Amino acid sequence: MTGVLSDTQITNLIDSGALAADPAIIPAQLQPASLDLRLGNVAYRVRASFLAGEGRRVADRLTEFEMHRVDLSDGAVLEKGCVYVVPLMERLALPDGIQAVANAKSSTGRLDLLTRTITDGGTEFDRIAPGYHGPLYAEICPRSFSVLVRPGMRLNQIRFRDGQAVLSDAELTALHDQSPLVDGEAVIDEGLGFSVDLALRDTTLVGYRAKPHTGVIDLDNIGHYDPAEFWEEVHTRDGHIILDPGAFYILVSREAVHIPPDCAAEMAPYLAMVGEFRVHYAGFFDPGFGHDAAGGTGSRGVLEVRCHEAPFVLEHGQVVGRLIYERMSERPRQLYGADIASNYQGQGLKLSKHFRS
Repeated sequence: MTGVLSDTQITNLIDSGALAADPAIIPAQLQPASLDLRLGNVAYRVRASFLAGEGRRVADRLTEFEMHRVDLSDGAVLEKGCVYVVPLMERLALPDGIQAVANAKSSTGRLDLLTRTITDGGTEFDRIAPGYHGPLYAEICPRSFSVLVRPGMRLNQIRFRDGQAVLSDAELTALHDQSPLVDGEAVIDEGLGFSVDLALRDTTLVGYRAKPHTGVIDLDNIGHYDPAEFWEEVHTRDGHIILDPGAFYILVSREAVHIPPDCAAEMAPYLAMVGEFRVHYAGFFDPGFGHDAAGGTGSRGVLEVRCHEAPFVLEHGQVVGRLIYERMSERPRQLYGADIASNYQGQGLKLSKHFRS
């Protein structure tokens, strides 16, 4: 059956050698519909972001753009505003007909840590053609905070598809009628639209803005950092805020989102014409996200927002993004929030797992 491959099917890819790694892949990397990718032992500081290009290898392009190398073996700092390329431990030998797509993990996006996957011969970030045989690399650009990383850390993840998986608007409407995807009216237009909540109940706090000058975040430190050292609170009493150019914000969706067990989803940016801002590359939503979450069905989506050229007024209820739903090839063995440790099930407005509540 066509669709996004489940954890069981990803295990089959590993067993067949289509997905391999040195050292070997560990069970903790396996998610309901994706596999976490691990950083290797060296980071290449490069002059600029790049794609290998058709018929060219990433290793050859590194000789053009490399400035220096950083040994990650004992931990090393990737500095804010710099671009690094890190060979990953995993490599692919995809069968014909199986394509892959990568994305940053939730905690990576919430730190404004731009992380994209590049491949030999690649002409797009995070998109890997059927039949690809070769290594994988992570391009990493810390945009708000410098970070301390070590080999084996998992900043991005990869998902595999067999054929066409995206649900049409008609199929999405039928699915919503059968099992509501949001707690309210569904705005369906090339995916499920979602809006920003700037009128949270019993508080004027609606988000956080990254401070421009902070210390380093060690990505192994969970629940460790004082949010006040890295974030400014964003308050409003009238349902709107003004986004500053270049600033990075953590906000929350007005809708509680539900991903049924037979589906997965990916967050996509909304049309640029709606304003001078972008909802960040927030990543994958696994099967089971918001499924019978605490307090009822649905979990809020955390929005990673960056304003571009001009200050922009963001209004409560403004549509800022969309979820692209995909059918699973089969139901996963484990579901998000039910069978695996899930940091963000049943969430509201929430910073990454590195910060104290």
